[in-house]
Amino acid sequence: MNRLPRREVDWFSLASILFLLTFAPLIVYYFIMSCAQYQCSLTAPLLDSLMGNKHLSDIWNRTPTLTYRAAGIYSLWVTFQVVLYMSFPDFCHKFLPGYVGGVQEGAVTPAGVVNKYQINGLQAWIITHVLWFANASFLHLFSPTIIFDNWIPLLWCANILGYAVSTFAMIKGYFFPTNAKDCKFTGNFFYDYMMGIEFNPRIGKWFDFKLFFNGRPGIVAWTLINLSFAAKQQELHGEVTNSMILVNVLQGIYVLDFFWNEAWYLKTIDICHDHFGWYLGWGDCVWLPYLYTLQGLYLVYHPVQLCTAHALGVLVLGLLGYYIFRATNHQKDLFRRTNGNCRIWGRRPEYIECSYTSVDGTKYHSKLMTSGFWGWARHFNYTGDLMGSLAYCLACGFEHLLPYFYITYMAILLIHRCLRDEHRCSSKYGKDWERYTAAVPYRLLPGVF
Repeated sequence: MNRLPRREVDWFSLASILFLLTFAPLIVYYFIMSCAQYQCSLTAPLLDSLMGNKHLSDIWNRTPTLTYRAAGIYSLWVTFQVVLYMSFPDFCHKFLPGYVGGVQEGAVTPAGVVNKYQINGLQAWIITHVLWFANASFLHLFSPTIIFDNWIPLLWCANILGYAVSTFAMIKGYFFPTNAKDCKFTGNFFYDYMMGIEFNPRIGKWFDFKLFFNGRPGIVAWTLINLSFAAKQQELHGEVTNSMILVNVLQGIYVLDFFWNEAWYLKTIDICHDHFGWYLGWGDCVWLPYLYTLQGLYLVYHPVQLCTAHALGVLVLGLLGYYIFRATNHQKDLFRRTNGNCRIWGRRPEYIECSYTSVDGTKYHSKLMTSGFWGWARHFNYTGDLMGSLAYCLACGFEHLLPYFYITYMAILLIHRCLRDEHRCSSKYGKDWERYTAAVPYRLLPGVF
C-alpha cells in the first residue's frame, strides 16, 4: 500500500496534542457549566472550589445528564442533515445568480487525486430554517427554546458523535481507506488520532466526512442555536435586546457567506491540507457549535441593551470586517479562476510564478498574487475575520470575560493557521516562497505583523 511519507512528531507537537485531547473537552464543559450554574462568571467556579465552598463533585452533580429527549433530538437532527446532504441534489444554483452549487471539483490532493463534491449546503440551510420558522409561526410542534432548554444534555450527544466519528475515521484509515496514497501515518497514536490519517475519508461516492462535518451539522445549527437563545431571552426577559439582534445578524451573515461560498471552501486549508481526525471530527461536532455561540448564550443570562453609538459601532465593525474578509477572498478566487487574466482594483494583478512537485512526481505551476489586499498582507482575509469576531464580542458589553473567549481563540487559531500555512508553503514552493514573502512582507497587519 503506497502512503504519504512518514512524518516524525516533535515533542512540542505531541505535548500540544495531548494538552488539547485532555483539556479541550473540559474547556467546553467549564464554559457551559459557568453559564448554567454561575451566571457566566469564569472565576466564580474556581473561587468556590479553592475556598472550599463547593467540591468539584457538587458542581458535577448539578450538571444535567444525558436524556432520552436530548438523544432523540440530536439523532433526528443529524439524520435530517445527512438526508439533506445525500438525497437532495442542489437546485439553488439553477435560479440564484452567482451561486455555485451542484457537483464541483476540489483541489488536487498530495497524491494527485481530484475529488468531486455535491455542494448543497445553502439548500440544506434554507430548508432547515424554513421548517424552523414554520414551526415557530404556526406548526408549534416544539418550542423555539428547545435547543437552550436541552443545551447541556445535547452537549453529551455532540461529544458521543464527535468521538465516534473520529475513532471510526482512524480505524477506517488503517483498514479500508478511500485512497491509500493520501493516508499519512506517523506511528504516534495520539498524533494520528488528533490530526487524522485519511485525507478525504468517504463512504460511497458522495458522503465526504470533511465536507459534511465541516458545514453540517455544526454550522447549519449555528444560526438555529442563536435563534433559540433569542427566543429564550424573550421568554425570560420579555424582549430581545439589540445586542442579541446584532449577534444573530452578524453571525448569520457569516454563516450564509459560508454556504454561499461552499464551493470556494473546497480550496481552503480545512479541505485542501488537513487530514480528518479528532481535530476536525470532534471540533466540528462540539467545539464549534458550543463555543462559537457563547455570545448568544451569555446574552440569555445577561440581556445587554446597547446605547445607539455602541450598537452602531459594533455593526460597522462587523460589516467592515465581513467586507474585508469577503473582498479579499473574492480577489484570490477571481485570480485563480482566470489564471491572473483579470483586474484587481482596476489593474492587471501582479504575481510571482512558482512551481511544486506532488507526491507522484508530477510538476505543477502556480501563481502567488501580490496585488489588491494580497499586496497589503499575506493573510489579510484573516484580518477581516478577526474584526468580525471582535464585533460579536463587543456586542456583549464589558461586564464579563466569557464573551471575549471567541476573539482570543480566533486570534490564536488564525495566527497559528497563518504560521502553519506558511511553513507548508515554504516547504512546497522553496525559493519561490522567499521571493513572495519579500514582495509581501507582512502577514496580517501592514507595517505591524
